[in-house]
Amino acid sequence: MAANALRTAPPADWRPHLDTALLIAALFLFWQLLHLFVGGDALPSPLTATQRLFKLFASPDFGANAWETGRAFGWALVISWVGGLGLGVLLGANRLTGDVFEPMLVTLYAIPKITLYPVILLLFGLGVSAKIAFGALHGIIPVVLFTMTAVRNIHPVHLRSARALHLSPRATVLHVILPATLPEVFSGFRVGFALTLLGTLIGEMFASQRGIGYMLVHAMQNNEPEIILALALLLVVFATLASSLLLAFDRRLRHGA
Repeated sequence: MAANALRTAPPADWRPHLDTALLIAALFLFWQLLHLFVGGDALPSPLTATQRLFKLFASPDFGANAWETGRAFGWALVISWVGGLGLGVLLGANRLTGDVFEPMLVTLYAIPKITLYPVILLLFGLGVSAKIAFGALHGIIPVVLFTMTAVRNIHPVHLRSARALHLSPRATVLHVILPATLPEVFSGFRVGFALTLLGTLIGEMFASQRGIGYMLVHAMQNNEPEIILALALLLVVFATLASSLLLAFDRRLRHGA
């Protein structure tokens, strides 16, 4: 009996995917039941939202808006990851500087970023630069904090070995610090990814004439629930797929660490 149960049980590697699939199915079932309860005018069904999303794909304006969001998000993500990694290594390697700046970063991280958006607009204007800056502002801080903590927790023997080999600061970072901290740094990248996407979309919703965030606000103003849910479905699918890939890579790094 035990042998038969082991043969029929799904492989351990597939269990997280099975759990994710069951959760998604449960959410869509809940969405459908809520649609039946409140009516289609208030909440379109999952099928209606999906059909509307495919119609949006065929719209000539959708490509331009998606490109605007993708361009702003891509640049903001590069700034968040590269800038956060550099600042995190610098602050983590210099304990005094890190102790000074860490409370400031934590406080800034806790502040609702939307309160800083007027300052962003004043500095960068109404163009794509403001959306990039606002997205990077959301994503860079967790990358800095994760990286700084990881650098501080490096085993001292690694740094002593680097000094014994007379490695330069650049070589120490590339060949000692980054390999030793990569799993924790990548966790910061995952959090930074989600927050950068959120910041970019919020920036488009409040002061933009193009982008997915602008399309959401426009649909809200015109009371178009089908478009709202179609765009929300698109963002959820994109964020879920990207997060799943990043999480799988993160697990692989930790398993090999």
